[in-house]
Amino acid sequence: MSRLLHVSASPRGESSESLALAAAFLDAYRETHPDDTVEHHDLWDGTLPEFGPAGAGAKMTVFGGADPSGAQERAWAAARAVFERFDSYDRYLFSVPMWNSGVPYILKQFIDVVSQPGWVFGFDAEQGYTGLLQGKKAAVVYTSAVYGDGRGPAFGADFQSTFFEDWLRWTGITDITTVQFRPNLATADAETGRREAHARAREEGKRF
Repeated sequence: MSRLLHVSASPRGESSESLALAAAFLDAYRETHPDDTVEHHDLWDGTLPEFGPAGAGAKMTVFGGADPSGAQERAWAAARAVFERFDSYDRYLFSVPMWNSGVPYILKQFIDVVSQPGWVFGFDAEQGYTGLLQGKKAAVVYTSAVYGDGRGPAFGADFQSTFFEDWLRWTGITDITTVQFRPNLATADAETGRREAHARAREEGKRF
């Protein structure tokens, strides 16, 4: 029996294409994995701590082999709580809309909070980084309103999937499934592409 966490980065609720695709994926997943635990982490729910001066200081303190104290210790503990929740699952579904060719800032904040030495990665001065999230798998829903493969630079660029999947692999998660919905909403009827994306989401949800 597995535990799946849906990490959502869209604040648009019922208007969100990425959340609608994630719902189709999860409906199919629940049908084929009725005994699995499925939970949701809405990154916009106000619980994600900042990772500012105290957090950055704590990270460098840990890198130096010491224990954080004072404000650093509190920031480190807050980040640790987010990581422990995340790490308690073995499967992840991320719903990721494109913002300005990249990912929403709240998802980058989540990444910065959990990506700490000894948690997500190890580091060796000669060998470099090692991802510590072994034996896990991820599915990612990507959406964008204007950008799409082959549309040319005037329609944007993809720093969304390239950045996010690089991060996943850096953490040690290499089993990655993707679903994309990238209609050109400036000129086209998106319904056909939407139906195809939902069908793929359901298919991948069953197989995940």
